[in-house]
Amino acid sequence: MRIKQTLLIITYILLPFITLAQPKNKPVFRLVPLGVLGGIDESNLSAYMLSAAGTDQYICLDAGTLHVGIQKAITNKTFRVSGERVLRQYIKGYFISHAHLDHIAGLIINSPEDSSKNIYGLQSTIETIKTHYFTWASWANFADQGETPALKKYRYQVLSPGTQTDIENTPLKVQAFPLSHSNLTSTAFLVQSNDDYILYLGDTGADAIEKSTNLQNLWQAVSPLIKSKRLKAILIEVSFPNEQPDKTLFGHLTPHWFMAEMDKLAGLTSPAELKGLNIVVTHLKPPVNSITQIKAQLKAANQLQLNLIYPVQGKALSF
Repeated sequence: MRIKQTLLIITYILLPFITLAQPKNKPVFRLVPLGVLGGIDESNLSAYMLSAAGTDQYICLDAGTLHVGIQKAITNKTFRVSGERVLRQYIKGYFISHAHLDHIAGLIINSPEDSSKNIYGLQSTIETIKTHYFTWASWANFADQGETPALKKYRYQVLSPGTQTDIENTPLKVQAFPLSHSNLTSTAFLVQSNDDYILYLGDTGADAIEKSTNLQNLWQAVSPLIKSKRLKAILIEVSFPNEQPDKTLFGHLTPHWFMAEMDKLAGLTSPAELKGLNIVVTHLKPPVNSITQIKAQLKAANQLQLNLIYPVQGKALSF
């Protein structure tokens, strides 16, 4: 009895220290960049594997580069299994923001070695993939619709804006939002894991340039999540330095226009609530001196004190 009482007293004494030792912000998401650039390097184009932390059930947000990115991740010990297993078993579905080649080439090229899974996108994106890529004139029809014979390895899943969708074979959910990208519609994907979220934007221009309200609508949708600290990160493109003329942005952002959009978001929340928000800067376009300019201009303009993150191909991030 005396020993039990002694152990109980020790437990009460140590309990506050044990509690303090626990991680306060346990990661919710694991993000593995397979490709981070927006330009001419075909070995490093937009593709991000995302999972609920602690699982191997990933989705792939865009798929510009797959094979090289997976191999880089294995070299960096981000994955400790074969590249074949990552491609065939870890990736449970592809979310394609728009059908430009730098966002889908990896999916097309790797399709013969891939396993059966879903391709998610807005109707316009799915239609382009169906009629321009998975055809017997340009490649082979690995999907379940379109030209015959359809090999039915992939299943097209059309997302409706404003409707939340359960993602097959994962604990995740997604909601799609249309974005303006010059002459076509791109997509933002808001991914949910339990009560937390991460937001991925495909290519987009600023509302003022695109004559659109798509980003304003998106900011209005996610501002309550920022206020409640449930939005863990935003992945958003900044393609060109400020020197790029507005008339040749072709549906992309510069540091100036990115910060203008963040100011709009701050107006819907507050500067204090945006301070420290994780912003993963995607789709920087080579050459190197342009990328250096973009980073310097973002740093100089970051009065909101956003946590600007520049992803590295093959190196995991946790949020």
